[in-house]
Amino acid sequence: MRWRSRSWRRTMTMAALGGFIISIWLGRELLLRGIASLWIISDPITHADAIVVLGGNYQLRPLVAADLYQRGFADKVLVSQTPDRALLLKLGVPPNAVEDFGTANRNTRDEAVALREWAKRNAASVFIIPSEIFSARRVRWIFDRVLSGSGITIEVPSFEEPRYFTRSEWWKTEYGVTAFKTELLKYAYYRLNY
Repeated sequence: MRWRSRSWRRTMTMAALGGFIISIWLGRELLLRGIASLWIISDPITHADAIVVLGGNYQLRPLVAADLYQRGFADKVLVSQTPDRALLLKLGVPPNAVEDFGTANRNTRDEAVALREWAKRNAASVFIIPSEIFSARRVRWIFDRVLSGSGITIEVPSFEEPRYFTRSEWWKTEYGVTAFKTELLKYAYYRLNY
């Protein structure tokens, strides 16, 4: 009798576990969309002193910055990396509206420190920093940390990379999965080290 009772409990446990796994599998899209929705941040934007193009994505960040500039959100575009300047000029941003900030910025923290110094020298206090959907949280966190107490306001609107993935189907491409995993690791690293 005891043997049957254990066997029955084991069978029921396995059935419950199987049902749970099947439920997760069937609901994975909803779950993964939910995870992305919880992770992704995007600030509303207002007129700023400058739009900031961080290094790293030499195609989309300058494109988004040029669009924001042309829509009148700022009169200046700051670039961290030289290739971004050339692309901004090709996209119609006038040369006198593009300016470098910082020298030898190696990471997002260096860029935040360089922006703080640029803001002091130029009496600027509001910046728009467009970022990809998964990196926006880390960008906001490190800039808030470095600029704390400075009176500088940052707005971090996030944008999708539609050629590679969207927020509603990011897990369906290797690029999307890699981008999300990489940002989780980078965010953890920044939180632990800065």
